[in-house]
Amino acid sequence: MSDGSRVRRTADEPEVGAGLPIQTVSRLLEIPAPTIRSWERRYGIPMTPRSNGGHRRYQADELSALRLMRDEIARGRRAADAAAIVRAGAPASGGEYRPMIDAFLAAAHDLDAAGVRTVLEQAEQRLGVDDAITEVLLPAMRMIGLWWQSGRCDVAHEHLATEASRAWMNKVLYLGPAPSQPETVLLTCGPRDFHTLGLEAMGVLLAHRGFGCRLLGARTPVRSVSLAVAGTDAAAVVMVSHLSSARRAAVEAMVGAHQTGAQVFYGGNAFISPRSRNGVPGVYLGENLTVAAETMTATLAAGREQSGSVPAHPDD
Repeated sequence: MSDGSRVRRTADEPEVGAGLPIQTVSRLLEIPAPTIRSWERRYGIPMTPRSNGGHRRYQADELSALRLMRDEIARGRRAADAAAIVRAGAPASGGEYRPMIDAFLAAAHDLDAAGVRTVLEQAEQRLGVDDAITEVLLPAMRMIGLWWQSGRCDVAHEHLATEASRAWMNKVLYLGPAPSQPETVLLTCGPRDFHTLGLEAMGVLLAHRGFGCRLLGARTPVRSVSLAVAGTDAAAVVMVSHLSSARRAAVEAMVGAHQTGAQVFYGGNAFISPRSRNGVPGVYLGENLTVAAETMTATLAAGREQSGSVPAHPDD
């Protein structure tokens, strides 16, 4: 807190940096605990620190590794191949990001919005905007989400961290470059999806690549997406949907956007398996936002070259 005082922890609250026990992780990620132990024993994923009593404790990077391992297997890969992908892409335990993630979590636990923003500002200065978002902000917010789902923190902690992160991103946008790309990009959630922080983060990464972005936000109706494309002359739409139950409505909105002639890009947990992407129009962006932003930049540039023309900038 700003006066230096700290919220007193109860016995049920997490100690920042202590991580989550295996049974909690198993329940939240829907991976059986014996499977988690088997992955660690056979493939070294994840290599988790132990408490003084010898118990496994999972932190942000271990959770990310487990989630990626689970998702790659869901895509049809053999466990050994999935493990190779995780080892190639996951940050090393105790690496340069963990102290910043822990500092973010500590500030969020103390309901210290200024502290959260300070951590993100320092991450931006040290790592750049892309890594500050993909390696610090989003992993920390996923951890807070897991804390909340498991009852180890209050929704107030999640809301404060979200709003502080949003304030930092708005500052980054304000101080960032003016649009230099010819395309306008619409960012929207599916008609039944609520969470927008990842979508807002994508907007920041695209803005730093010169794109003018318009955020439609949560629960945008199917017809409204097409109307917004026409009203802004947008060249591209990014659709995010995380709930499998909301996938059909999101696809319907994407089909409508595609019919306007806009290039459609999409992502989110609702599309994580290959089967869920069958018949979906557009380009799947994957799960890493930096890779997604680069994919969009390259795809739109290729479209310009293929057409042999440059679309008029919306401000011209």
